[in-house]
Amino acid sequence: MTTCIGVDAGGTKTTVLVANGDRIIARATGAPGAVRPGRALQAASRITAAVRHALTDAGLLHGDVLVVGAAGVGRDPERTELREFLRGERLAQKVIVTGDLDIALEAAFGAEPGIVLVSGTGSVAVGRTPDGVLHRAGGYGWQMGDEGSGYAIGRAALLAVGQARDGRGASTLLTELVLTRGPVKEFDDLVRWSTTAEPGEVAALAILVFEAAERNDAAARGIVAEAAVSLAAMAASLVGGYGKSGKIPVVLAGGNLAAGRSLRAPVLEQLKKTARLAPKEAPLDPAEGALALARRAT
Repeated sequence: MTTCIGVDAGGTKTTVLVANGDRIIARATGAPGAVRPGRALQAASRITAAVRHALTDAGLLHGDVLVVGAAGVGRDPERTELREFLRGERLAQKVIVTGDLDIALEAAFGAEPGIVLVSGTGSVAVGRTPDGVLHRAGGYGWQMGDEGSGYAIGRAALLAVGQARDGRGASTLLTELVLTRGPVKEFDDLVRWSTTAEPGEVAALAILVFEAAERNDAAARGIVAEAAVSLAAMAASLVGGYGKSGKIPVVLAGGNLAAGRSLRAPVLEQLKKTARLAPKEAPLDPAEGALALARRAT
């Protein structure tokens, strides 16, 4: 029986599924496998470690087909470099590398039209229209975009903590949460940390914002509300590409929009304000899309 491996390599974590035929026999998670310019080898090492973990759990040394959907491989040089590194690891006889949005669309809709709205470390909306053409909004990175992303939410938390410190903003529970459960314990150390922190490190603060929002902190609730509006606007901006084809299904993806996260419900509510959009409640697992593509490639 053919062994297929599907991988979702994102900016927060890497998820691996191993299947024999239609049956998933192992699942593993590992360090972020997103590709940054010039760092494909680092991403390949992290993806390899996660895949080997899953294979070990399945009692296997390698698979037949490996499909990796990775953030940061939108350009051919990064995609080719990552694929060659992974081939050298002999994880599977056939290795295919594609974008994280490709596997998200596959998991959500197969070959059918629809929109996937993503909020992880970064944010983006991608849609496939009935004629098969792909359209996208956002996804320009932490300097030019990523509104409603984990990075944007984490940076807004840092801003709120700084303003509260000066009295320029209201007192907020975020100060306590960031300084007790964040990367450092003192405000001055937080200032220094923030100047060198990677986008993924800043995005890790988003979970604290969600907790503070659930505890009715005004600053955190405002950050979540703003993120929801920004994300829904990305999806709404794609509507024009669908002509007059009726309702457009929208599926949410990314760790910040997972079931139980306080950002998910307000995003769904904002999406419903655009008449053409039909948001779906069911959660999405992009690794399932990678696995589907692997099965198709056998």
